[in-house]
Amino acid sequence: MSALADPARRAARRAALAVGARWPAYSRLLLVGEGAGWVIDEEMRAVAGVAERLGIRVAKRWPPSAAKRQSVFYGSHFTFFDRPPPPDAGHRLATTYFHGLPGTRGAPEFDSAFEALRRRHHEVDRVQVSHRELEQLVLSSGIDPAKVFRIPIGIEPRFFGPRSVAAREALGLPAGAFVVGSFQKDGVGWDEGLEPKWIKGPDVLVGVLTRLRERVPDLHVLLSGPARGYVRARLGELGIPYVHRFVEHYADVGKLYAALDAYVVTSRQEGGPKGVLEAMAAGVPLVSTRVGQAVDLVVDGENGWLVEVEDVDALVGRLEAIAAGAADRVVAAGIETAQANSYEAQAPLWRAFFDGFVRS
Repeated sequence: MSALADPARRAARRAALAVGARWPAYSRLLLVGEGAGWVIDEEMRAVAGVAERLGIRVAKRWPPSAAKRQSVFYGSHFTFFDRPPPPDAGHRLATTYFHGLPGTRGAPEFDSAFEALRRRHHEVDRVQVSHRELEQLVLSSGIDPAKVFRIPIGIEPRFFGPRSVAAREALGLPAGAFVVGSFQKDGVGWDEGLEPKWIKGPDVLVGVLTRLRERVPDLHVLLSGPARGYVRARLGELGIPYVHRFVEHYADVGKLYAALDAYVVTSRQEGGPKGVLEAMAAGVPLVSTRVGQAVDLVVDGENGWLVEVEDVDALVGRLEAIAAGAADRVVAAGIETAQANSYEAQAPLWRAFFDGFVRS
């Protein structure tokens, strides 16, 4: 670090405070992501767009410490409880609470987060939950129910188009293969992810794919997302062909879905997953465990398929049926569900969330 770095940073903060001091109270929305370049940061980007379309002024890339008496929305309750703004800043505060059931094996941070909510919910003006299970959990903290808003993690349908052979060719996938997708983070940490993240069910995913290949010999797997080391290593050991690709910009994620025949969620817990609506928007048949917002959005056999957590037999059976061609009606209904949960369609929900929180 250069000798000028700290003075330069302090000067920039003073300049930002001087600008922010001229803002009327609670006239700006400040959004705080995780900085990991993954789902939470993408969600904050999308929320910024919704807010601006509602006439709300968003102070992009403006840290809460460089403003006073504004409206600050945290994309992760873990970030909020770990790094809250200065107590003298006078901000109105909102946070998401997307996942983390107390008592979860190997996740003591879930217990700590809920205890923090129970003790400090009076500090929070708004909480966004993405599905009913988390809504009930947050309400059990004793928080005022008027502060809790259930808004699913949404979708931008314009990013998704029809499936195509060209999409497969671009990824090096055989045109005639049965391609199953899994786009998530299911390893511990942000590096290789060789240690499995239990709540995401990577062990279940490997078990499903192992069994499915016995029934569908031309199976190929398309992976995306960080920390997939455990799944990649196990697929390599088992000789199941796979491709792992990142997209530099979220708007390109549709190019991955365009190469799929099916999308599978094998998680034990979820805040979304965002992949539920992404797959539907792309016209890709979805098979998911009964987790997160999948429980609220998927009607089994109508717009996708739901199975019980850890039910490998049911997951394999649904995917095998898709390989046999039983999905057209379900795909059409899934597209309708995705459109009904686009960020544009969610505008009334967000208007209610921001009403009284930030001045437009």
